[in-house]
Amino acid sequence: MKKAGLIICLLLLIGCKSKTVSRDTEDLKIKRVVSTEISSAQQQKAYDLGKRVLETCNTSKFKPFNETEVTSSVMENTTEERLTKTCQKFRQYYGSFIDLKLDGVYKTKTETIYRYHALYTKKVANKELRVFVNEENLVSAIKSMDWDEKFESQITD
Repeated sequence: MKKAGLIICLLLLIGCKSKTVSRDTEDLKIKRVVSTEISSAQQQKAYDLGKRVLETCNTSKFKPFNETEVTSSVMENTTEERLTKTCQKFRQYYGSFIDLKLDGVYKTKTETIYRYHALYTKKVANKELRVFVNEENLVSAIKSMDWDEKFESQITD
């Protein structure tokens, strides 16, 4: 009885073939873009919207986004309450926001990523801001995170 069960289990394992999944990874590739390949209007828009978010920490006033600037999900997630909560932490740890310094522009199949080094008054601040612009020229995400030098190694030429 045990042998029959063991043989059935082995036959089931042999009979179950693992499927090979073919996936187009082209949309996952990120490549650095030369500044001449980018619309200056789009670049200015990414800078202005990113700066608007971080300047909220200095002024405590946020001018809400509209549907011609950002996607609906960004509009819903970027509320004054959420920004106030984040800004309290940022001001405590990093000081006042000064400006954004463009570090690079990267392109995927579906969006352009603007990577900024966020400058603060305290020297311990080592933050970055990434602004994602989709094909419709709308900001699809704004992410603040600790600065990571490894971003360059993630780029596929």
